Amino acid sequence: MNPIASHIVAWLKSYQEKAHVDGFIIGVSGGVDSALTSTLCALTGAKVILLNMPIRQTSAEYNRAQEHIQDLKSRFPNVQAFEIPLTEIFSSFESVMPFEISSQALAMANSRSRLRMMTLYAVGQANRCLVAGTGNRVEDFGVGFFTKYGDGGVDVSPIADLTKTEVFQLAESLNVVNSILTAAPTDGLWEDGRSDEDQIGATYPELEWAMDYRGDSTELSVREKEVLRIYQGFHSANKHKMEPIPVCLIPRELKNAE
Repeated sequence: MNPIASHIVAWLKSYQEKAHVDGFIIGVSGGVDSALTSTLCALTGAKVILLNMPIRQTSAEYNRAQEHIQDLKSRFPNVQAFEIPLTEIFSSFESVMPFEISSQALAMANSRSRLRMMTLYAVGQANRCLVAGTGNRVEDFGVGFFTKYGDGGVDVSPIADLTKTEVFQLAESLNVVNSILTAAPTDGLWEDGRSDEDQIGATYPELEWAMDYRGDSTELSVREKEVLRIYQGFHSANKHKMEPIPVCLIPRELKNAE
């Protein structure tokens, strides 16, 4: 096995045993991050539950998720899977919102992610499983490309120290299905199937470069300057996702005055 994969699998197994739980639960989206995460969890030999939770999903995303699920189930006897359709529940949620949904597209996209998080925790707790996060280093600590209390609400983050490039490389070494390896990355929160690059305006290799760049920006090309601007904009705007929740600390003298 790839040495990085071996390290992550050992880390997951150790954490699971110390937490005194039976295994892991993962939401499978049809993307490479969830495919890699679920494969690594399966390699621990512990119980693994895969959930496909479509909400008005594109057929391409849904089919890739199903293909990956069937592949893992055929390779690992410790893997089980459930499909939990959430479109009807999400539609009910939409219908009681006190505003015009069409003008609040991002809020409702994030609501999809939060609905899936609730589902993962409900099924996971009932089965003594930890929710395994699928965020990578660029998404979790670079541009903050995740939903707060949605896909950012997890118990363990096994691939959060890997770049997207490293995720693809590791997934290929672990024989993740080809349809996922060749698909454009997408967060699965939009009915039009827009890719991550469509939303961010830069590719993951570009963002990885920007995340580690410490040089003189005056020496950069026009595109490099644009990528750096995009990265810095997302990083600044989403920093609240990456830092602890602000706590209002009460001065001791105010407490003692009561």
